[in-house]
Amino acid sequence: MSSSRSHRSGGSGQRGSGSGSSSNKPRTSHVCPLLASLLASSSSSSSPNPYGHRRRRTTLTAQKTIQQLIDALVTHRVNTLTELRRIEQVAAACENEDDARRFQEPMTAAWLHYVSSNQFLSELRGLTPDYPFSSDLLADAHQRVVTDPLSNRSWNLAWLCLCKIRDDGLLPLYAVAEANKPDMWGYNSETGEPYTPADEEVARLAQCFEYEWTQAVTTLLRHWATPPTWY
Repeated sequence: MSSSRSHRSGGSGQRGSGSGSSSNKPRTSHVCPLLASLLASSSSSSSPNPYGHRRRRTTLTAQKTIQQLIDALVTHRVNTLTELRRIEQVAAACENEDDARRFQEPMTAAWLHYVSSNQFLSELRGLTPDYPFSSDLLADAHQRVVTDPLSNRSWNLAWLCLCKIRDDGLLPLYAVAEANKPDMWGYNSETGEPYTPADEEVARLAQCFEYEWTQAVTTLLRHWATPPTWY
C-alpha cells in the first residue's frame, strides 16, 4: 500500500472537490446580533400588561418585531440552521393566525435559500471534518424531495432533505461510493500507479464515512422535537 493511504482516507477534506476549502467552512453557530435583539424584543413584548394603552403599545411592538423578522428572512440576513430554526419557533408560537400566515412564504423561501446557497452543505461538512459530507448525496436527497408529492406537507426544505437521507437509506449507499473513489487511496509508492485497495479496505473506509455522516444528520434532526409540517 502507498504510504499516502492514511493521508488520503483520513484527510479526505483535501480532495479535489474542494470540501476542505475555506468556502465550505460553516458559519459560526452563534446567533447574529440582529436576530438576538429581535427575539428579545418579541419575548418582552408578549408579557401580560394590565393597562390598556400599554397593551396596545405591546401589540404594536410585537407587530413591528414580526415584520423585522420577516424582513430578515426575505433579505437572507439570517442563513444558518440555528437562526432559521429560532425564527421558525417564533412563527409557530404566534397566537394570531394572520401573524403565523405572514411567516409562511418568507420562511419557505428562507429554507430554500439555505439549502440552495450551499450553507446547508457547509454546516453538514462542519460536523464531518474527517470524512466530509457528500455533495452528491445532498443533491440526490434534494431531488427526491422535489419529486415527492408528499413533500408539500412541510415548508422546511432542509428538514425534508434530512428525512430523505435517513429514510431512503442514502447514507450507506453514498458512503460506499465515496470510499471507492480513486482519490481516496492515492498512489502506490513503488510503482507510481494509482493504488487499488482490497475490498476489506474499501468497506472499512465506507463505515467511517457512514458513521460520521449519520452522526451529523442525527445531530441536525434534533433541532426539531416536533416535525415542521402543516398536518
